[in-house]
Amino acid sequence: MDDMTILLSDPRVRAVPVVECGAPLVRLPHDLSPAGALVRADLADRLVAADRLLPTGVRLRGVEGFRPVEEQRAIVASYGAELAALHPGLGEQALERLTSRFVAPVDVAPHVAGAAVDLTLVDVTGEELDLGTPIDATPEQSDGRCWFAAAGIGADARAHRTLLAEVLGAQGLVNYPTEWWHWSHGDRYWALLTHAPHARYGPLASAVAA
Repeated sequence: MDDMTILLSDPRVRAVPVVECGAPLVRLPHDLSPAGALVRADLADRLVAADRLLPTGVRLRGVEGFRPVEEQRAIVASYGAELAALHPGLGEQALERLTSRFVAPVDVAPHVAGAAVDLTLVDVTGEELDLGTPIDATPEQSDGRCWFAAAGIGADARAHRTLLAEVLGAQGLVNYPTEWWHWSHGDRYWALLTHAPHARYGPLASAVAA
């Protein structure tokens, strides 16, 4: 793992202040997310705009947005237990850092704030394009190919990741570098990477959509 990569467990992420703007959760349009992912309204607008930047015949496909605290906590516990079994004797701080490559600590998790979306690219028939790994492939399952800049993926997958970065970056979203599919805006991680004075979105208690 690259020591220069800022992970969500990094103290610098927790140090970012949150000034909650109160933007509501909204459901992404069905053609953009058949699963009905919920995200903050401003993020939804940015995703719709990014989708329009794609070449004809290619669309964004939102898979997951807002995630309740309880669900986030359960994922952290499950994946953390897997890693603890693989790395016996690993200290608590090191385990949290390793876990955060794939799932964020609850208090800073972009999904819990409705500020993140997991997405991919699809063709006109709705079939997913080659992005190198399935969405949610862990570092262990993918042999590290889940990292956005990973080596060992094909030319098509690399081109598709680059396209994803171009259209989402143009709308101000940032990628979590250990997961090519994870993009966010307005959360603490986004604020740290973009040098914003504060995050716009903090954790939400429920998934009530506007």
